[in-house]
Amino acid sequence: MRIVTATAVALALAGGAAPAAAAHQPTTDGIWRMDGYGTVLSIRNGTLQEYQTTAVSCLRGDSAQRTGPGTYTTPDGTMLTVRTQGGRDRGSVRVDGSVGDRNLRRIQELPDACTRPAPKGPLAAFDVFWQSFEENYPFFSAKGIDWHAVRDQYRPKVHAKTAKDELFAVFSEMVKPLYDSHVAVQDGDRVFAQVRPGTVLPTEELDTKVKKFIVAHDLKDARNLQDFANGRITYADLPGGQGYVRISGFGGYAGHGAPYAAQLAELDRALDTVLSQERTQRLKGLIIDLRINGGGSDALGIHIAERLADTSYVAYSKRARNDPADPTRHTRPQPAYVTPAQGPRYTGPVAVLTGGSTVSAGETFTQALMERPGKTVRIGQPTQGVFSDVMLRKLPNDMSAWLPNEEFLTRSGRTFDGTGIPPHLTEPVFTKEEFDKKRDSAFDRALNVLRNYGGITS
Repeated sequence: MRIVTATAVALALAGGAAPAAAAHQPTTDGIWRMDGYGTVLSIRNGTLQEYQTTAVSCLRGDSAQRTGPGTYTTPDGTMLTVRTQGGRDRGSVRVDGSVGDRNLRRIQELPDACTRPAPKGPLAAFDVFWQSFEENYPFFSAKGIDWHAVRDQYRPKVHAKTAKDELFAVFSEMVKPLYDSHVAVQDGDRVFAQVRPGTVLPTEELDTKVKKFIVAHDLKDARNLQDFANGRITYADLPGGQGYVRISGFGGYAGHGAPYAAQLAELDRALDTVLSQERTQRLKGLIIDLRINGGGSDALGIHIAERLADTSYVAYSKRARNDPADPTRHTRPQPAYVTPAQGPRYTGPVAVLTGGSTVSAGETFTQALMERPGKTVRIGQPTQGVFSDVMLRKLPNDMSAWLPNEEFLTRSGRTFDGTGIPPHLTEPVFTKEEFDKKRDSAFDRALNVLRNYGGITS
């Protein structure tokens, strides 16, 4: 039930606000199995307890305390809302900062494995690790990986006395061929994760370097240069009448650990200034720079898209694997809608800059703009190719695995996992040559496209 974003490796159970349950609704107390996600929830006496399940295991996950009708809050302040749907035996849980609900079905009791001590030791950890991917990871076929062959190769290397360092190395080797930056192995502060070959992780150091470069070169003649949202959003008016907004993440707007509501409020303060009535009327084009974007909340991305549209549309649909034995079966796709915001909106031409360091929620926001009514063009390099919320799976030896289990679908049913979303117009993005020559080809191309208004295809 946890989601992990590329910008926040703090692992927290997350939940989102929904309307309070009416007094006549059936109670949510009891045992619930989630559709997909390998999760069972126990809600009793004001405490919500998560159980992470596979065919070979059941491990206690996170817990939360009731803070309102159907609303639960974790020790770190994040929220989770559970409500019934159409009767006492169906329900849903809303995950804060994500999009869509996760469906629940009431069951009579906890699975047997959840009522007895979990097996421990290296072999048990290996089996839970392998099984978690076997039941939830959607992309083995697309990546050409035989996960059963991986088990046959590596399980004989593990025995009762395998040290943690050795097991960490084994797990890392097992997932390395996936080249999936939403896959990771964690042991305390030590994490193995990697990006798609030929791309660079959007670190804070890289973000600082790029921001300094852009301000010095691309924005040297700009006006009204201003930072918002704890430095995660930068805006400037360009000399030709275009606007430039740089978004380095979809979170951290109100400081570390701030709840989603505070992040949203800070984003609205930024957008109210950036997309004011006066500016939206005079802008001749808008560059949205996502080239160094570590992700965060998909819902915040949808919220920004709602300031850029004058008609409602489906941004994308989201589904999760929900059959442990069949990777082709999924939950019913849930559409995420972009509904025009109240107040000033910018609906003119947009140039979106992307690259391999555009990750996670940076990509779902890019995907949301693909269906945007009006002229929108993508310039740069393909995005990283990871869209799903990240499942955190605890292992019996206090290690953890991170993995995706969801797909984000276009209107035609296409996904961009692995390959990333391609640009319409290809340009180098922050290469050594670009830095050395103090050149930003993608930015320059965006300016030229916006000046040639009719040359943009939606």
